[in-house]
Amino acid sequence: MGVPAFFRWLSRKYPSIIVHCVEEKAKECNGVRIPVDTTKPNPNEVEFDNLYLDMNGIIHPCTHPEDKPAPKNEDEMMVAIFEYIDRLFNIVRPRRVLYMAIDGVAPRAKMNQQRSRRFRASKEGVELTESKERMREEIIQRGGYLPPEEIKERFDSNCITPGTEFMDNLAQCLRYYVAERLSNDPGWKNIVVFLSDASVPGEGEHKIMDFIRRQRAQPNHDPNTHHCLCGADADLIMLGLATHEPNFTIIREEFKPNKPRPCALCGQMGHDIKDCQGVAREKKGENDEFADSMPVSEQEFIFIRLCVLREYLARELTMASLPFPFEFERSIDDWVFMCFFVGNDFLPHLPSLEIREGAIDRLVGIYKDVVHKTGGYLTEDGYVKLERVEMIMQAVGVAEDNIFKKRKEDDEGFKRRNKEKRRRIRQQEQQRQGPAYMTTGQFAPHALGRRDRPEPVQNARQQAFDMRTHHNQDAAQSLKAMMKNGNNSAGPSSQSDGRGVKRKAEDSDSEPEPEDNVRLWEDGWKQRYYKTKFDVDVNDADFRKKVVKSYVEGLCWVLRYYYQGCASWKWYFPFHYAPFASDFKDIKGLFTDFEKDTKPFKPLEQLMSVFPAASGNFLPTTWRNLMVSPESSIIDFYPDDFAIDLNGKKYAWQGVALLPFVDERRLRAALQDVYCDLTPEEVRRNGLGSDLLFLGRSHKLFDFIHELYQAESHGGTEIPAELCHGIQGALNLDDIPILPDKPVRSPIPLLRDISHNSAIGVKFKDPSYADGFVFKAVLLSGAKIPTKVLKPGDWERGQRQPWRPQLGFNPNRQQAHLNQSAFRALSHNMNRNQNPGHGQYSNTPPPGNYSQGHYRGGQSNTHSRQHGLMGAAPAFQRQQFPRPLQPQQQQFRGGAQGWDRAMQSQQGAYQQNQSRRGAGPSGSYQQRFDQQRDNWHNRGAPQPPRQPYSSGRGGFPLPPPSRRYDWN
Repeated sequence: MGVPAFFRWLSRKYPSIIVHCVEEKAKECNGVRIPVDTTKPNPNEVEFDNLYLDMNGIIHPCTHPEDKPAPKNEDEMMVAIFEYIDRLFNIVRPRRVLYMAIDGVAPRAKMNQQRSRRFRASKEGVELTESKERMREEIIQRGGYLPPEEIKERFDSNCITPGTEFMDNLAQCLRYYVAERLSNDPGWKNIVVFLSDASVPGEGEHKIMDFIRRQRAQPNHDPNTHHCLCGADADLIMLGLATHEPNFTIIREEFKPNKPRPCALCGQMGHDIKDCQGVAREKKGENDEFADSMPVSEQEFIFIRLCVLREYLARELTMASLPFPFEFERSIDDWVFMCFFVGNDFLPHLPSLEIREGAIDRLVGIYKDVVHKTGGYLTEDGYVKLERVEMIMQAVGVAEDNIFKKRKEDDEGFKRRNKEKRRRIRQQEQQRQGPAYMTTGQFAPHALGRRDRPEPVQNARQQAFDMRTHHNQDAAQSLKAMMKNGNNSAGPSSQSDGRGVKRKAEDSDSEPEPEDNVRLWEDGWKQRYYKTKFDVDVNDADFRKKVVKSYVEGLCWVLRYYYQGCASWKWYFPFHYAPFASDFKDIKGLFTDFEKDTKPFKPLEQLMSVFPAASGNFLPTTWRNLMVSPESSIIDFYPDDFAIDLNGKKYAWQGVALLPFVDERRLRAALQDVYCDLTPEEVRRNGLGSDLLFLGRSHKLFDFIHELYQAESHGGTEIPAELCHGIQGALNLDDIPILPDKPVRSPIPLLRDISHNSAIGVKFKDPSYADGFVFKAVLLSGAKIPTKVLKPGDWERGQRQPWRPQLGFNPNRQQAHLNQSAFRALSHNMNRNQNPGHGQYSNTPPPGNYSQGHYRGGQSNTHSRQHGLMGAAPAFQRQQFPRPLQPQQQQFRGGAQGWDRAMQSQQGAYQQNQSRRGAGPSGSYQQRFDQQRDNWHNRGAPQPPRQPYSSGRGGFPLPPPSRRYDWN
């Protein structure tokens, strides 16, 4: 899940780290789809070596998307996952390695969060179903209209957990997908594919980090490998920094807030389920073809350049006059460590540190002030110096009281501004409302300054009669309504004092606030906090010491997890809430080390630890009974309902789910009696698997692996580093191998079998190291620091400065270009009656759905749209309107001077463009074109045939017919 709001804060504070991806689209010719040639150079003008996919960030949006219809069955889900991977491969185009990692069994520290999320999802699903049924009954009783309820099986996203049949099927489908691409796609022929499925323990992103750590510790590792990691979790940024690789980039979907969603009850847009009135949908279009048709936008991707983030941090963390040598790499590790205090997947954040309140900036400021006294850095190679951390925490503790009071003041100010805003909106709405009755026709009022002349008066008597009749009907209806309501609305005079009139909820100036018994902004907040959250007295020093000790262990565990791997599979933080910073006293001796040689849970054991009873259908029958049977010894692990403590927040998803923690010993004892009921298939799914390595016939390592199968070598064989770009590890024969010239059966009926297979697969194990080995958190020898990107102006650029996205890694990319075909299309589509003195194109913003990113043209015209309107440069899909483009971004290929569309009329722009290209006669292009057309008609000569215009890289479709001429 990552750290909430971390990426938003980071992208606003350091905006230059973001680069928008340039994506080449597939073409279509005569109904045949031509795929993208990924062997060509990357259009983003950077070449990546390794691409790592955190697959759970792909599986979830493909199986239950939020902005488009969900797949109908499991087969369609698998195809959607394949297409998603294809799209990422097309954007990144790795040249050496593709690593796909699916979440396996997680450490206990992570299971608590997984358990909370899955129980929440189950509870919210039940509440949504009950709410829909209640709202449906109310609307139908009022006489409203609702479409018939669709009966379809709900997809339970909890099945995306290791040990389920879904995850086992996904692993088989990915094996088929990799074999198919290695056999048929030229872009895959020289890469090595690693697949770490859900049977391999560990979170997906941490399995990737473990692979990188173990490879860079080998002597043959290339220190200038360019890594690209795909994932949406914000903690991937900290993981990337923790590798100390100079070339590390993250690719993720661009987040677009406030996407419109249809009502879950009636399916219409524009309102939520709680505001549904049961109104029949209006017909839109002659055949109702535009009914609630929202243009579905294709999700766009962005790059996060960690090398640029390192530039920002180098400026921010550099300190002079230190009593010890300054090391930038060590300061990076300290920055990563301080980010843990504002939240992570394993520990609750400290009450006084909220990332939205600038907690990281506060910690950095304290760190720079205190580091002179600490005598050194806070961390080293993933190990924490607790005596130095205590000094930071005590400095935060001194400011805690002021932080809580400032938080309350800011919250009250926010509420006050919202209250005033709602009041202004209501006043504006009341002012916009006209009189109760307004005449129409010839007596209708006209706005001042209208060009239309008033119509001549005709049959005034009839018009006056209609006006009186309509007014009398309105008065009669008002009287009936007043009598029906028991004379409660007897006119404006009876409501002038406002007494006895109940305002609607939406008209209220105040919103219901959750009760906060702690009141951190008032004196005595520490006593109330421990009494309310832990049910202990604040004077119980031993209990507070116990909470602090567990939190200190958690800090050490998390940092070790990021830099060295999982230190203990059993450790977890056994409380729902964190202590205060001021409680961190004498913490140096609170932690020694973690228990050695701990083992992860088995997949089915993890399912029993994180699943609610509602998802028990993914478990064997006898195991499921332990969740629901009153005689079960662990029935208390699976409550039907549980409390959610908002903990000072506003929304339920921000609160703390008060679930009981799973006792590992009790769980294992209860499962001991039902292990014998497992089928052979379930026993297989409950086992722990191994990583797999795949490659094609063209790879140098192919013959070496093929000989292993021919010799039936069952011992671990080391990979020759010279055959695989310095990658090392042990190879073992696969039990169900994919072999060349052997057909590969498709697990998806929609896809055909691979009859001519050229791929080979084998088990892979990362290089092993001795117990106690420490991976050094340093730049490797021979690593080349990338060229500096930031300019002096980037340091002062704040949030209020205009920001334009950069396309690709080349800052000098020509982002917008209009060639002759584009001018021709614009010429035939613009309104010719518009005043030419005011610019017909430059100052006109596009429709709202363009700027919001909801509209995309058909795929068949994508290439022509890119290369016709934008010339040879890729399509600029991220324009910000109505802000004009800068002159340096509008240069033509044929000249060095730019032109400002916001300052010139369109016809002037035509003339300027023609003069730069050596145009002939003066005058705009449209005037010369119209004159030529008139000459053709006068002479009676046949008109020239309409041929598509070719811009060199692709044809541009003909513009729509002119209003003045019939081209057909």
